[in-house]
Amino acid sequence: AASDVYKRQGHKARPKTGGITPPRHQQGHQMGLFIIRRLGVMLLTALCLTFIVFWLTNLYPNLEKLAKTQGNFRMSDEAVTSYLGDRGYLQPMPVKFGQWLGVFPGWVTEKEDGKTFGRCFDAGTPEADRATRCGILQGDWGVSTVFKEPVGGTVMTRLALTGKLMLCVLLLMVPSALLVGVLAGMREGSKLDRSLSTFSIATTATPEYVSGVIFIAVLASSKFGISPILADWGWIDGKTLFLGSATSAMADATFWNFFLPVLTISLYGMGYIARMTRASMTEVMTAQYIRTARLKGVKFSDIVIKHALRNALIAPFTVIMLQIPWLLNGVVIVETLFNYKGFGWLLVQAAANNDIELLLAVSVVSVVVVLVTQLISDIGYVFLNPRIRIA
Repeated sequence: AASDVYKRQGHKARPKTGGITPPRHQQGHQMGLFIIRRLGVMLLTALCLTFIVFWLTNLYPNLEKLAKTQGNFRMSDEAVTSYLGDRGYLQPMPVKFGQWLGVFPGWVTEKEDGKTFGRCFDAGTPEADRATRCGILQGDWGVSTVFKEPVGGTVMTRLALTGKLMLCVLLLMVPSALLVGVLAGMREGSKLDRSLSTFSIATTATPEYVSGVIFIAVLASSKFGISPILADWGWIDGKTLFLGSATSAMADATFWNFFLPVLTISLYGMGYIARMTRASMTEVMTAQYIRTARLKGVKFSDIVIKHALRNALIAPFTVIMLQIPWLLNGVVIVETLFNYKGFGWLLVQAAANNDIELLLAVSVVSVVVVLVTQLISDIGYVFLNPRIRIA
């Protein structure tokens, strides 16, 4: 209308700018710059956090414990110093960090008997085959002092097992939490809302080590719970409804041996997502455009599905993405409880046995997962909410 008035007064049409919505090619350019900047910040953040972890794990008490664990607990101070010095642990911290990254050449030690060994080669390696640099950039994560095998392969194997567990948890937790939150938020203050909200609070307030023990006692015990009753009735073939140990699920995951750990983790994380979804849904249902749709006589189900649901899922999306780092490091209790040797179990083993190389690799993977999920969360938030503009 303003443009028509300008034309009648002999002026040119007012350009449709004003910073409301930039053109599509500008949006793509801004998104590309945003991703590049975030990747740069992620790289710097990962480098700083990794150095902090490297510095903490390479403190002298940890190194002394490592020397006595690999050698003899009755080693003298001179023997400990000799062990650490021969293996490059007493070098300046920036030098050791650069060698671990693969930026600086690895340490080399020549013994009095003429044998030479280093970070990147053994004593029997021919001189022509000796590598100069061997670090993260070269794909060498070191050797685990506990498992006596390359760290990279160990971490990837355990990470794949936890990834399988996380995938099953997300498939159960996210749809259930969104359904509970949407149903509770559709009619604020109703009996359904109060019941589902109480359920959400109860699941979040119950730790995994409590709910896991309850599930094992009720569903996986041959003497207590409902399993003996079902076995007497002939409803189940085995002695228990589910297995209390998930060790067999590492090779072959089934509903029988994998459901209890998945249910334990899902219930704990589901309540928080459901509460966030309920709060967001309640706010959307009181918006002006929802009231207008009701006054026009639009069906309530159409209002929820077509108008309210997308806007209500913007805030829970960020919460869901933040659950992934929590699942990666928060499964320690559940994996230990159900004897599932995944990434959380590996973290416990590395910390308990002072396995420095393995602990560093686990920490780096955790940092990368946290940063990547935050980047995906920010990008997805922009796509879900077109009103968000990237400056």
